[in-house]
Amino acid sequence: MLAATAVSQSASDPLAGLVLGDVPKPEPRPGWSLVRVVASSLNMHDVWTLRGVGHPAERLPIILGCDAAGYDENGNEVLVHPVIADPNAGRGDETLDPGRALLSEQHDGAFAEYLSVPTRNLIPKPSWLSFDEAACLPVAWGTAYRMLFTQAGVRAGDRVLVQGAGGGVASAAIKLCVAAGAVVYATSRSPDKCEEALSWGARAAVATGERLPERVDVVIETVGEATWSHSLKSLRPGGTIVIAGATSGTNPPADLGRVFYLQQRILGSTGCTRSELVSLLKLMDATGLRPVIDRTLPLTEIHKGIQLMLDGRLTGKLIIRPTDSPR
Repeated sequence: MLAATAVSQSASDPLAGLVLGDVPKPEPRPGWSLVRVVASSLNMHDVWTLRGVGHPAERLPIILGCDAAGYDENGNEVLVHPVIADPNAGRGDETLDPGRALLSEQHDGAFAEYLSVPTRNLIPKPSWLSFDEAACLPVAWGTAYRMLFTQAGVRAGDRVLVQGAGGGVASAAIKLCVAAGAVVYATSRSPDKCEEALSWGARAAVATGERLPERVDVVIETVGEATWSHSLKSLRPGGTIVIAGATSGTNPPADLGRVFYLQQRILGSTGCTRSELVSLLKLMDATGLRPVIDRTLPLTEIHKGIQLMLDGRLTGKLIIRPTDSPR
């Protein structure tokens, strides 16, 4: 089968380690299911793996791709929950299992024609959701859902700042906040992405670092060093920053004096549980909410897709399709 495999890592030239070619089809194993992949989507996690960030070189080679939607062995349309873990080891939350692994970390991922995952990780794909739309949800939208509703407890009327409008998690967070009745402010270095954020329902979208009209209750932070100071200064006393990524760097000045004096809360968040992904689907069904898709590319153009991500030229999700299966 055709697959995109990470065979080496380079911080300066990540694409050099990505090979597209034929690999063996996954073998059946007890408790696992084979999925014929119809659609997957790019995530920054794929870039980090190729750069050698958070992924030991001894786990190479490995097929990339964290998101997948397709058909199981019985022809059922399914969505794949990408966190492979034991909920019992995480006190009921598989994202807290110390041995958890996101798809493509310890097990081959979804940039392939077929994928093998624990049967527990399969979720029926609703008929109202296309395969392309479904492939956007597990990592980016699941992460945003957990950040907003499980970790921050966002409610109607809350003021929420989303840093870095245009990214997969950020675009999902903006749309989810609007659907929940929150007031959203967004930032971006790109005027075009600010315009997109406004079209998704943000009350205002400003240049990165620009002062907001008011302080916010919650900040959704996935950028890191470049926006951290602005996130702290934009937050009201007693407010909450939820962090699920740091694409610009992981070690900004902490500004602990501001944090303790204003009693600000800083929470980490990683992925989502299977039940949170199901709850996300229910919310989308009730509100008509759909993911933002920038474009769709065949697996044969995976290098082009990752280069677009590296260049910051995507708004929303980029879909990868291994075959010409129906959408």
